[in-house]
Amino acid sequence: MAARLTRLRVIGLYKDLQRLGRDYPDPSYDYNGRMRRLFEKNRHLKTEDEINQAIRLGEFIKQETLALYTLRKYRHLKRMYSDPPTPPPQAQQHPNT
Repeated sequence: MAARLTRLRVIGLYKDLQRLGRDYPDPSYDYNGRMRRLFEKNRHLKTEDEINQAIRLGEFIKQETLALYTLRKYRHLKRMYSDPPTPPPQAQQHPNT
């Protein structure tokens, strides 16, 4: 029964990471491909401790990706709604010239 619950946790984490990969800002990074290879690399894990450690790593990656998206949204909003830059002062021209 515990193996089935662990399997469901892993599948849920994989689906979450794949959904997050749709909006990854750098298309050349191949986020979804890297996540797939990471899960395939850990396919052979058998002990509960190793599996839980891999799940914790996946959760960490998920949190960091969400933080990256939040930062990207914040920067976009700041750029869109911040005060426009003030123009530089122009040099005074003398009436004699």
